[in-house]
Amino acid sequence: MLKVPEAGRVKTRLGRDIGMINAAWWFRHQTTALLRRLDDPRWQVTLALSPDQKGMQSRQYAAHFPRIPQGKGNLGDRMGRIMRHMPDGPVCIIGGDVPKIQPSHIETAFKALGQHEAVFGPAHDGGYWLVGMKRTTRLPRSLFQNVRWSTEHALSDSIASIPDMRVALTDRLQDVDTKADLISLSR
Repeated sequence: MLKVPEAGRVKTRLGRDIGMINAAWWFRHQTTALLRRLDDPRWQVTLALSPDQKGMQSRQYAAHFPRIPQGKGNLGDRMGRIMRHMPDGPVCIIGGDVPKIQPSHIETAFKALGQHEAVFGPAHDGGYWLVGMKRTTRLPRSLFQNVRWSTEHALSDSIASIPDMRVALTDRLQDVDTKADLISLSR
């Protein structure tokens, strides 16, 4: 899930710390490097872009990646829509603000889906950098409902939204929301 890297529209919490232009610049370079690393024959990378029309036309991201619009609503609405509309089989969704993601992290998540219906990659702040699900069963209506986004409760609330699914947790990684996160990563 990516946004078009425009100042004031992407990484706004980071932008309050370092300036909106710098935050957009960071996101542009971060996502370009991330997509290069994760372009792997073991899986199909599909870009879920926002805003919808601008994202579908953006030249920011390599043209060989299939694109879908994220649509409207909060993060849970958009992730749920993506999960429900992808083909059957395992699906993992990640964001673009986690500099340490490597192909091995994605491989581990897909392997976890062999024994579980869902997998989450926890972030240090109580959220998560990855959510994956087996798309062989019907997803619950409660998926991503009543989640307190951008809080330390996002992961636990998301897991609570899928009570009948076996859930695995994978590697904990640092996402970047603030200048303090950038400093922490550079250590």
